[in-house]
Amino acid sequence: MLKSALGIFFSLFVIFNAPTALAKEPSSSTAKKSTAKKAASAAPAKSASKATAKTASKKTSSTKSTGSKKAAAPAKSTGRAGSKQAAASGKNTKQARTTTSLNSNEKLVKKEVVVRGKKKVIYQRVAKPVMTVVPPVLTAGDIAGLNMTRDSLALASNVALVLDQSTSAVLFEKNANVTLPIASITKLMTGLVVVEAQQDMNEILEVTEEDIDREKNSSSRLRVGSQLSRANMLHIALMSSENRAASALGRHYPGGLRAFVAAMNAKARTLGMNGTHYVDSTGLSSNNVASAADLAKLVIAASNHSILRQYSTDTKYVVEPGGRALQYANSNRLVNNPDWEIGIQKTGYISEAGRCLVMQANINGRPIVMIFLDSKGKFSRLGDAARIRKWLETQHPQNVAGKRRPVES
Repeated sequence: MLKSALGIFFSLFVIFNAPTALAKEPSSSTAKKSTAKKAASAAPAKSASKATAKTASKKTSSTKSTGSKKAAAPAKSTGRAGSKQAAASGKNTKQARTTTSLNSNEKLVKKEVVVRGKKKVIYQRVAKPVMTVVPPVLTAGDIAGLNMTRDSLALASNVALVLDQSTSAVLFEKNANVTLPIASITKLMTGLVVVEAQQDMNEILEVTEEDIDREKNSSSRLRVGSQLSRANMLHIALMSSENRAASALGRHYPGGLRAFVAAMNAKARTLGMNGTHYVDSTGLSSNNVASAADLAKLVIAASNHSILRQYSTDTKYVVEPGGRALQYANSNRLVNNPDWEIGIQKTGYISEAGRCLVMQANINGRPIVMIFLDSKGKFSRLGDAARIRKWLETQHPQNVAGKRRPVES
């Protein structure tokens, strides 16, 4: 009985609880199914992404390989020409860099060096030498504006005067009355004073420290202690413009150099050289001044002494001042020219005076006195003399200046 009652209770329990169990199970199975569906859907997505990544990586790699092949293709096609062009462009770039790095004070110097037994070419930067710009030296004539004067013969000298010695006729003149420095033309007056003082020409004179040029620092072949006769000193002073010889001549005058300079100025006044003044016997000082008109009188006076004519026109002369012999040459190359018949001459130069030349020459049988002062260029005074000579030979001028000057005999 009891068993039958329990069986009935269990059967009822199963009947009443069965729908609930059935309702609960489908929901769980559905969740499981949905979860499975989500997992299934997620799995294809992952696999698809992986596949896409692989595909992308394959495409990228294929693109890279294709690009590299395409890039390599031109290199293969150009071959050596491409490499040469690349090398040339690299070289040009290097040179451009080197060139642009240079400044105006530098330059490249090509040098060959040996490295491990092999020659190599290198380029080094070297500083350019600094060029010192020396401004032109203005002569006293330039400062006075004489270089603005033009003449019919286009002479290079700022001052010129041409006289017929036999008639005193002025044949040509240019700034002839302007007083200017005369440089070593001074030595012609030095010689005139020595000769007219009738000093012993055989007396031995010695060069001392006093004869060294302290003003222009000019050089001399006569060393301190050199000894020569007065005649030899005068010879090389007139012919080759030896400054220490001229200084020694002035010092060995009675009363010394000061008395000698005073005698020079006194002689100038005697000759009517009113614009002339001397301060030394060499002409190294720019304070030795005269006009072309004054110097014409000096040339005529000096030409009256045969010793001055001979000494000033000798082409070469040898002296022995002690030790080895010294050969001197004439400072006027015209004396070596057989086409010229020069009676007396003297050249001169200092920066303040320019190139100077005075001389007397026979042209077409006429004794002509020529004075050229402040000429530009080493040989321009000689060129001016040649122009004057040609003009005289072709034009035969007769007192073109319309003036006559008194002549000292």
